Amino acid sequence: MAVVRRCFLIMGTVQGVGFRYFAAGAGLKLGLTGWVRNLPDGAVEVQAQGPVEAVDRMEQLLRKGPRTADVRRVTVIESPPREGESSFVVRHH
Repeated sequence: MAVVRRCFLIMGTVQGVGFRYFAAGAGLKLGLTGWVRNLPDGAVEVQAQGPVEAVDRMEQLLRKGPRTADVRRVTVIESPPREGESSFVVRHH
């Protein structure tokens, strides 16, 4: 099973609307590792790693976001997989 890692930069109304906890919950349900954090410019960054099908599904969920969010743009950057992660977490900085 191929493992991939992708960085997602989500722009729009995505801070202060529960987006990080939505993303962390989705990552955990999909069995992914990685993290999510707010960025100073108002965007949210997500690093997600796991089977390609699960990361693809994560991307679909991030493009919608929670009902309280207004996702305007998602930039996807392929990254090399990393070792040492065991869960999907919310980072606060």
